[in-house]
Amino acid sequence: MTDPEARFPLPHFLLTLSCLLGILFVGASAVADTPRPQLLPTGNTVPMPGTPTEAMQECRKGAMEKSCKEKKEKAKKKAQKIFKEKLKERSDSSAASVRSEKSLMQMILANAGSTTAGSSTSAVLLQSIGLLSPKPEVIVLYDGPSGQAFTKLGSIYAIMLSNLLGHFDADITIKNVNDYTPNEIESFDAAFYLGSYFDNPLPGSFLQDVMATSKTVVWFRYNIWQLAWNAEYNFTGQTGLSFYGLRGMNASPTTEAPAPGFFDTVQYKGVDLVKYYDYDENSGALYADPDAGWMGIVDANKANAEVNILNSVSNEVMPYVSRSGNFWYFADLPLSYIGPRDRYLALCDILHEVLGIDHPESKQAMLRIEDVAALVNPANMKRLTDFLSRRDIPFTITAVPLYRDPAGIYNNGQPQEVFMADSEAMMESLEYAMARGAKISLHGYTHQYREEPNPYSGITGDDFEFWHIPNNAPVVEDSVGWADVRIQQGYAHLLSNGFMPYTWTTPHYQASPSAYAAVNNYFSSRYERSIYYSAISPDLNLPSGDPNRDFAAGQFFPYLIQRDYYGARIYPENLGNIEYDIREIDPASFIDYSWEEVYLNAVYAGVIRDGVGSFFFHPFWLERSLGVDGYTDFRNLVRGISNLGYEWITPDQL
Repeated sequence: MTDPEARFPLPHFLLTLSCLLGILFVGASAVADTPRPQLLPTGNTVPMPGTPTEAMQECRKGAMEKSCKEKKEKAKKKAQKIFKEKLKERSDSSAASVRSEKSLMQMILANAGSTTAGSSTSAVLLQSIGLLSPKPEVIVLYDGPSGQAFTKLGSIYAIMLSNLLGHFDADITIKNVNDYTPNEIESFDAAFYLGSYFDNPLPGSFLQDVMATSKTVVWFRYNIWQLAWNAEYNFTGQTGLSFYGLRGMNASPTTEAPAPGFFDTVQYKGVDLVKYYDYDENSGALYADPDAGWMGIVDANKANAEVNILNSVSNEVMPYVSRSGNFWYFADLPLSYIGPRDRYLALCDILHEVLGIDHPESKQAMLRIEDVAALVNPANMKRLTDFLSRRDIPFTITAVPLYRDPAGIYNNGQPQEVFMADSEAMMESLEYAMARGAKISLHGYTHQYREEPNPYSGITGDDFEFWHIPNNAPVVEDSVGWADVRIQQGYAHLLSNGFMPYTWTTPHYQASPSAYAAVNNYFSSRYERSIYYSAISPDLNLPSGDPNRDFAAGQFFPYLIQRDYYGARIYPENLGNIEYDIREIDPASFIDYSWEEVYLNAVYAGVIRDGVGSFFFHPFWLERSLGVDGYTDFRNLVRGISNLGYEWITPDQL
C-alpha cells in the first residue's frame, strides 16, 4: 500500500525518494463528462506536512526555474498595484472609523473585565459578539495503519489541525481512527477525520456513526469511497452528494512540460489561493499535493458547494468544500505544503462555520525587530524605533542576552563572547525603544549551539540553539532540564539589566519537544511559528520504510492560538520577513523575499475574519555595506500594511 499523502518530515532536510512508488494518475475525465469511479493516487509526491523548506522558496535551477521566477515577479507587480491603489484610497475618515470601532471594543472588554467572574450579563454580552463562546469538545481522527512506512505521519496532520482548533480554545482528543469505538462521536460536538493514507480500511462502526450522527462531521479527502460507494449507507440519498473519484495531475510532468496542471486554485472570498507546486526533472519527484476528491452536488436541496477549486490549466471547476447539513467534505488535505497564499487560509477561516463560532471581524498587525544582541548597530535601532514611534506603532524586540562567535569569524579569528550588560549598544537600543512603545521577547540565550556550526557559522543569530540541524535531531544534551537552564540564564540576564520579557520566541523557530516543555516553565506564550513532532523523542532519520520513523511539520497561524499542542498560547507570525540574498557575505542569508511579497501575504491574510498580519525585520538590513535598501523597503511594508486597514498592536493585546 502506498501513501501519496505522506509529507516531507522536517524543514531544512531532503529525504531520499527511493521509497516512493511511481504510481501515476491516468485517464481523468473532465468534470462535465459522465463521471466514472477513479481511485489512482498520484505517485512520486514528496511528503511534506506543514510549510515547505526555506530552500524551496528559492527558484531552483531546472525545468521549473523560469516559471518560479515569473511567479515571483508577478506577485511583486500585483503587490505594487494593490499598494498604489490602497495608498490612493486611504483617507482620514477611514482611519477615524477604525479608531472608533476599536474604542467601542475596548469599552466592552473593560466593562466585562470590571465585573465579577459570576456575572452572567457580561458573559452573555461577550458571547453574543463572539468574544466568549463555550469550549467545543472535538475529536480528531487520523490514519495510522500499523507496520506501514508512514504509520506515524497521520498524527502530524492531527496535531496541526488540533493547533488550529486551539484558536477556539477547544478541548481536543486526538486518536487513531483504527481505535475508534462505537458511538464515540456522540461524546463530542464535532469529529474531524483526516484521510491521509490512501485506502486505509476504516472501522465499520465509524462509517455507521458518521451517517447516523447529528453531530458535526468533517472529512478530508481520502477513503470517502468506503462510505460513498457502499450501498449499505445510502450516502447519496441521505446527503445529496455523490463521490466520483480522485483527480490528480492532468498529465505526467516532463522536462518539456513540467507543469501540466491540476486542481490547484481554491477560490475563496474573491481571492485565488494557489497550492504549492514544483517538479524535479532529474528525480521525477513532485513537490506538490495534487490529489483532490471529486465530490458532486446531485441534490441542491440537501447539499451545496461552500467553496470551489479551479484547475488553472483545463479551467475545470469542482467543489473544494462540500456540505450537507452536519457533514462537511474537503477535497484535499489543506495541511500539506501550506503557505501564506495557500488554501490553508480557507481552512483556517471556515473552521468558524464548522464549529458555529463566528468571531467578530478584525484586522490587527504586529511586527518584531529581530535578533537584537550585543553587536547590534544602535543607529539602525534608533532609526527603526523613531519611524515606528512617529506613527504610534508598538512593536516587539527579540533580544539575545549573550553574543557568541566561538570561531572569531567576525573578530579576526579570535573567539568572542559579549554579555548584554557589557554592550552599550544593546543596552541603549533596548532602553531607547522601550521608552517609545517596544516590548521584549526572550529569543534564546545565545541563539547558537556550542562551538560548532549549527549549521552555518556558530555565531549568535546565524545558528539554531535547541535543535541540531546537521544531524536533524535533538542536540546531544537535549532534556527539559538542559533547556531550562539556558532559558533561565537568558531570562536572568534580561531581568538583571532591567528588562522584563513578556513572551518567548524560539531561535529559528525550531526546538525539540523537551525544549518547548522547558519554555512553558517560564512563559505561557510563544510569539512564533513552531515545529511539531510525532513523538516526544523523535527519530526522523530511520529508513524511509521503517514504521517507527517519526515526522515533523512547521506550522504558522493567521490568528491567535489560545492553546497549541505543547500547551502554550501562540502569538502568530504569518507573513514572513524581508530577505535579501547575500550568501557571499552571510551564508545564513540565501533567500530573496521582497517587501512586496510580504505585503501581498498581508493582503491574502485579509480573508481571515479575525486575522492577524504579523512579520519581523532584522535591523542589520539597514547596513549600507550590504548594498540593499532595507530601510525604504521596511517603510513601504509598514505603510502598506497600515493602508490595508490593519491596526497595529503588540501580541499581548490580542
